[in-house]
Amino acid sequence: MASSSRHSGSGDDFEFEEPPPSYESTIDAGFLHGTTRITDDGRIDVDPESRFVKTLSRFVPDVKTHAQDSRTEPPTYTTLHGSPSAPRSIQRKPWIGQLNIVIQVVGSRGDVQPFVALGNELQKYGHRVRLATHNTFERFVLDSGLEFYPIGGDPSELMAYMVKNPGLIPSMESLRAGDIQKKRKMVAQMLNGCWQACLAPDLRTGTPFVANAIIANPPSFAHIHCAQALGIPLHLMFTMPWTSTRVFSHPLANMKTKSDNKGKANFVSFSIVEWMTWQGLGDIINDWRDAIDLEPVPLTEGPNLAETLKIPFTYCWSPSLIAKPFDWPEYIDVCGFFFRQPPQYNPPDELRDFLRKGPRPVYIGFGSIVIDNPAELTELLLETTKAIGVRALISRGWSGLGNTGNFDDHVMYLDDCPHEWLFQQVSAVVHHGGAGTTACGLRYGCPTVVVPFFGDMIAAAGAGPEPIPYKSLNRSNLAEALKFCLREEVATTARCMAMNMSREDGVKQAVNSFYTNLPVQNLFCDFLADRPAVWEYRRKGRKYKLSGDAAEILARYSQLDRRSLKLHVSKEIIIENRRWDPVSGTLSAAIATFAGMTQSATNIFVKPVQIQRAANNSGRQRLAEADVNIMRQGSPGKSQDRSKTNSSGKETDPTKNQVSDPSRSTESAKNANAASSIALASASGLGGFFKNYAKGVFIDIPVAFAEGSRAVPRLYGDEVADYGTVKDWKSGLVVSGKNLTLGLGEGLADLVVKPYEGGKEKGALGGLTGIGKGFLSFATKTSSGASYSIHM
Repeated sequence: MASSSRHSGSGDDFEFEEPPPSYESTIDAGFLHGTTRITDDGRIDVDPESRFVKTLSRFVPDVKTHAQDSRTEPPTYTTLHGSPSAPRSIQRKPWIGQLNIVIQVVGSRGDVQPFVALGNELQKYGHRVRLATHNTFERFVLDSGLEFYPIGGDPSELMAYMVKNPGLIPSMESLRAGDIQKKRKMVAQMLNGCWQACLAPDLRTGTPFVANAIIANPPSFAHIHCAQALGIPLHLMFTMPWTSTRVFSHPLANMKTKSDNKGKANFVSFSIVEWMTWQGLGDIINDWRDAIDLEPVPLTEGPNLAETLKIPFTYCWSPSLIAKPFDWPEYIDVCGFFFRQPPQYNPPDELRDFLRKGPRPVYIGFGSIVIDNPAELTELLLETTKAIGVRALISRGWSGLGNTGNFDDHVMYLDDCPHEWLFQQVSAVVHHGGAGTTACGLRYGCPTVVVPFFGDMIAAAGAGPEPIPYKSLNRSNLAEALKFCLREEVATTARCMAMNMSREDGVKQAVNSFYTNLPVQNLFCDFLADRPAVWEYRRKGRKYKLSGDAAEILARYSQLDRRSLKLHVSKEIIIENRRWDPVSGTLSAAIATFAGMTQSATNIFVKPVQIQRAANNSGRQRLAEADVNIMRQGSPGKSQDRSKTNSSGKETDPTKNQVSDPSRSTESAKNANAASSIALASASGLGGFFKNYAKGVFIDIPVAFAEGSRAVPRLYGDEVADYGTVKDWKSGLVVSGKNLTLGLGEGLADLVVKPYEGGKEKGALGGLTGIGKGFLSFATKTSSGASYSIHM
């Protein structure tokens, strides 16, 4: 991917000069042309009958034991570890120690609040919990008793951007308006903030902190990369479905037409949305990875990293609302909504009086969503509620609804008011479909009208009408939706759902899910079992895991040599560059090699110029400082003296406007150092050119061809053997040996096996097809084994 960004060598400050140049061309004329289109509301139109979607469908794994229906039954509940509603699938492991846990969250208050409840639950087990999110929520987090770390980013700007571009995918309108440039800067700031949150001391107390585990929501983006750099476990949690499934499409995908194989089309929609998101942000993430000493993520791997690496995932919605899809693996759980302890609230007299004056009102609010024209929306809400004869409580929110001064007796405007108290006083709720508001409304049996900006889950459960896209909202459809919610049967459905949810404990089950997926055996010290291991020590062929305290005690009493300690990796994350076929694999490796050579060739000339400019700027700054000193030291009325002595004993010559400073004698040395740096920079660029050439021609391109050849059987539905992952030269020899010996054997066997299997399944035609598969398998596997072994 072409990068349009640059960052400082420290990795702390990122500057972006322009939006990614490839984004618009990729959408309009690239490999997704004719397959997708970004709509006015920021969702993505996906054509399931396009060639690209059909090609991707070939890689969708088969599910042989489940029917591909649109909905599965909720899990059976039982009493487990004190919870009255724990799914049987979550079996918590025994817990023996305490961890430093950082929770990384990007989004609005509705996104942050569930993780506050989670953090409080984790604290009950003795963990130190740090919640890293936007600076705006510092007081909210600290008041809840959690440690806070600011990651930057303005959530109001973020939510305004998401109204136009749900899912962080920029529309053409946003590109033209320059919104994407601001968003990219914000993402870069948040990436670095999330990294610092894993390592920096507490900003208030100075207490040191190093994370032992990470919990994050997907839009924080930094999670996998921080976990990889630190070698610690990661657990993702979210309020929207973000894992590929056949049961439903991605919440940001709009399937344009019906498909004969709806399940596979749904599955592919997740990959398409992730591909488009990565297209806009991948270069920023890779620039930041370079700053924390990680290799760049290949373009083909970035979009679906969480699924490829099998990162544990917990979804915090009620399984009585949407059950866990049948094709999600065991390490993905649906645990229930996360509810905090209801805060103490004493409503103002004005609110009490309004509630007493008439029937229960409806609640209308859009929370932290920033709306372009709040006055127009306020007028629409006033007229609609008055026309159908209902009272309303309207939350001002971040958009400031009702700030125009247009009031009516049947409406009251609210500022901050806890939903836990408020939703027990209303007959229905109208909101944007945020998870926190959705959960609270259902918890208290409120029929719900969703005006979605980026997702909802209500209509399918029967607790509200079909959602109304915000840009389609008008007096007529809002009135019909409110009338629907006021039906008795809808209210009954909402109350039944509230009863089911009352038996759930989503936060407790999320903690159980987190524990279940932790590598407990590799996480703690072998001597102080309640302390997380941070060091490894090998002695007599045995590896010991040591906490910081254990290592210090053993070293103090001469039981080990500090120089023999190595950092302990409790959870290793390896991002492989998988190849799908020899053509695309070889081509991508060649492009990467050429890009590296081009960058290095450019550095031969660019780096010296940058160093020269920096030296010139530094010299001008020193001269300017000297001039200022002279002006400060000069004495009025004595300018006739050519030489004077200042207070520090340095001789000045006012006519030459310079100081006879001993530091001036080092100027030539500094110039010599600059010349030496320029020469080294040029030589480094030249060395990089030949390094990229040699690595690409003799290693990367041949290995890409070998791996691509080995993957060919996957294109026609066969399994491809996994010979292991190359981590170093030893594992490389093992993999190449297996690839040569086993690959050659499999290729020879396929010459016989494939025709037999094809003939047995489909007769003569299948036999002929099997012959073709057999020869193709023999050719690709043998060439792969030979090429891999030669170049490893």
